Amino acid sequence: MRIDLVSIFPRLLEAPLSDGIVQRAREAGLVEIRVHDLRDFTDDRHRSVDDAPFGGGPGMVMKPEPIARALESIRVGAPGADGEAVVLLSPRGRRFDQQAAARYARLERLVLLCGRYEGIDERVAEQLASEELSLGDFVLTGGETAALAVVEATVRLVPGALGDDGSAEEDSFADGLLDWPHYTRPAEWRGHPVPPVLLSGDHGRVRRWRRKQALRATLERRPELLAGARLSAEDEALLREIEDEAPAGGAGALDKKAAVLHK
Repeated sequence: MRIDLVSIFPRLLEAPLSDGIVQRAREAGLVEIRVHDLRDFTDDRHRSVDDAPFGGGPGMVMKPEPIARALESIRVGAPGADGEAVVLLSPRGRRFDQQAAARYARLERLVLLCGRYEGIDERVAEQLASEELSLGDFVLTGGETAALAVVEATVRLVPGALGDDGSAEEDSFADGLLDWPHYTRPAEWRGHPVPPVLLSGDHGRVRRWRRKQALRATLERRPELLAGARLSAEDEALLREIEDEAPAGGAGALDKKAAVLHK
């Protein structure tokens, strides 16, 4: 696949994209990533990408024309064209999640538009972008940090990027749940031992323990995720076990799950 990033601060993007999993994927030819300086697509000697907002108010607004020229230069098709997405990083966009990363990883082209200042001319969202995307309910100075998060989450799901594709299948959120706890050597550290089941060599018990811990972590920390999780009959049985283990008087696992599902 190919990923293009458009920003007025390309150096903020280039260094993080030149190391780790993303760089290995680039070197292996699994993904092509290009960073474009939006100021290269301006037509005045000051290389202006912003102007005062119509109607007054504080701050400056990024102009649509440089962005349109950038997209034309990298030959992006119409918004929503098959196999590609033009994504505007925006606080009002749909929240980014693992499912969005998996969808992007199946594309041929992904373009990320990084905003700055007070915002971007609305006509960019209406006419040039296929979707708007947000990392969450907080404000960043610009879209570059969000774009880097999207690139990393997406690239690691491209087949071959991780070396072992099974690693991505066991990530947090891959099936709607948080991840289970992980341990490594030594088996006892400062008086804290590894759970005995992980040393048992019984793969069936280990698998069941991990699934139960993933369900427990999700229930305790992000119970709303259970509403969309793919739960099997075994998962429901494990939730009942977690409920039975709850302190007397506390809300049971299934009660918490039911409360989330019926909100």
